[in-house]
Amino acid sequence: MSHKRIPKRKAAIAAGGVVALGAAAVLLPNANASQDGASDDATPRTLRAADASGLSARLATELGDSFAGSYYDSAERRLVVNVAGGDAGMVLRAKKAGVTVRQVGNTTAALKSAARTLKADATIPGTSWAVDPRTNKVVVTADSTVTGANWNRLQSTVRVLGSGMATLKKSAGTFKTFASGGDAIFSRTQGGTVRCSLGFNVTAGDGSPAFLTAGHCGVAAEQWSDSQNGAPVASVDQATFPGSDLALVAYDDADAQAPSAVDVGNGQSVEITGAAEATVGATVFRMGSTTGLHNGTVTGLDATVNFQSETGGVDTVTGLIQTNVCAEPGDSGGPLFTQDGGAVGLTSGGSGDCTRGGETFFQPVTTALQATGATLGGGGGGGDAAGDAGDASDQQPGADQSGADQSGAGDQQSGAGDHHSGPSYGSGRTRTP
Repeated sequence: MSHKRIPKRKAAIAAGGVVALGAAAVLLPNANASQDGASDDATPRTLRAADASGLSARLATELGDSFAGSYYDSAERRLVVNVAGGDAGMVLRAKKAGVTVRQVGNTTAALKSAARTLKADATIPGTSWAVDPRTNKVVVTADSTVTGANWNRLQSTVRVLGSGMATLKKSAGTFKTFASGGDAIFSRTQGGTVRCSLGFNVTAGDGSPAFLTAGHCGVAAEQWSDSQNGAPVASVDQATFPGSDLALVAYDDADAQAPSAVDVGNGQSVEITGAAEATVGATVFRMGSTTGLHNGTVTGLDATVNFQSETGGVDTVTGLIQTNVCAEPGDSGGPLFTQDGGAVGLTSGGSGDCTRGGETFFQPVTTALQATGATLGGGGGGGDAAGDAGDASDQQPGADQSGADQSGAGDQQSGAGDHHSGPSYGSGRTRTP
């Protein structure tokens, strides 16, 4: 791997932090798949995941209370829409839009009511819940720390909701935010060095260059460096955690160029073209400074996670994207994106690791942009929260979902003195500290 030194006034940290070492998931060129036009009959049409998200949003408005969620069937490349209430007219209307229709028993209102019950009666550290449109239920997860009276309380709450409304499962790991010491973007605190990952370069509302990362990184420290022992290069402008998990960090050099690209290693990068809404069932990629590039699928939306706080209480974060993409400490704040350049999320936390797998949660980029007033990239359009980017519906087979080769992980964690410990600059370029 070659390394180029680039003056700081002419460069800014590329999205995603360092190049992944030994990552098994490789982004291949996009397939030239076509999208069928709108159907006048009841035949489901094939479409990309990004288009499925837009169609789902439209049907949610048109179907009103009958709409009970949707998900993307990546194998068939079709949008599946849940219709509750047995209204034949609404079923026909959905079918005419070219989607696969499932008639289900739980309305969106009922599922949201169940989530409110969980919030009121079961806000316990180490728990999470999200609506799963594939089962038309609220899936409640408890990590390994939920035992004894807390487990009994959680079980009782789910039991009251009923088996037709909610399911409970155990996670072998522990829900935690993924900040750590060692690589990518750094800050020194009284407790030691904190390491997180850069998410996406953006333009702040005042036109200055900045980047998005996790809020729990932003509230942990104000100033951030591009090397473990280097001088700060950026300062936190806004940070929210708990509640949400987002931060806007402004580059100290007003002339820094902040291109919209995720460096995925091995000389490859993905240009970010805009914000994209997550769709259950769609394939997504995550880049992080500890584990590099990994991919998986979106498994839930509007997820609530109850992290154990440092003071022994609960740090509750809502509105998150739930996935089966692995992550580990140090990956916090890193980008979740689609193969063709849609910025989807910022790594928040989860359970497990890239050996065992687990659940990982992400702050939606659309929410972060709305909250901070930033736009993606160097002042160009496409960063608005509506999101018009493509999605990863045309993923090539063979991309690793369970875990990339970790052969370089030890080197990544060894500190800023190594060649590869500095963050990437531009598109596919690496700065030597």
